Amino acid sequence: MCEVYMNPLDNHTIQCPYCGEWFEVVLDATMLGDEYIEDCQVCCRPILFFVTEASGELIVSVRTEND
Repeated sequence: MCEVYMNPLDNHTIQCPYCGEWFEVVLDATMLGDEYIEDCQVCCRPILFFVTEASGELIVSVRTEND
């Protein structure tokens, strides 16, 4: 039997929904299913993050605070 363990921290590149710039964020697997806010590293506007998992990989979707 082979078990797969997901790294609790995972680097992802996202695009800011405000300024369109790409930057790297660290996702925490313990946040699965949670929404949280993190400021854009470029324009400093608040981005709403939602983290899910598919096939053992973290998936992140981002949107503006007003969407």
